Amino acid sequence: MSTRNRPPDAMDVRKAHFPGRAPLDAYGDGGFRFANMSHRGSLLCVPSGIYGWNLTDPSEFDSTAFERVFKEREDIEVLLVGTGKELRPLPAQLREAFREAGILADPMSTGAAVRTFNVLLSEDRAVAAALLAVD
Repeated sequence: MSTRNRPPDAMDVRKAHFPGRAPLDAYGDGGFRFANMSHRGSLLCVPSGIYGWNLTDPSEFDSTAFERVFKEREDIEVLLVGTGKELRPLPAQLREAFREAGILADPMSTGAAVRTFNVLLSEDRAVAAALLAVD
């Protein structure tokens, strides 16, 4: 539908994407704040930008969920995986896939991952983060 023919109350829904790298200012209440914006849900922070990530539980972690990370592996040394309120280990098959891609994947609670991501980002390190939202 063209924008001319849409009702005035219609909303554009786009895939969430911030085209750049930015520190995360806050997390909790089911989302994140960064770059003077907020996002409800999980995030994938990679060199090409910050993307909405529609995962809610570590049981959903598989190579398909991390496809964007694997595509950008040349620019990623460390991947911080925020697994929610508590640390949850990565599945062995996924750990091996990261190892083969040359990425050090480090699971931790989402809070710890956010703090570590900000520090490594400030040091201009080749860091990425996959962060499950927490309430």
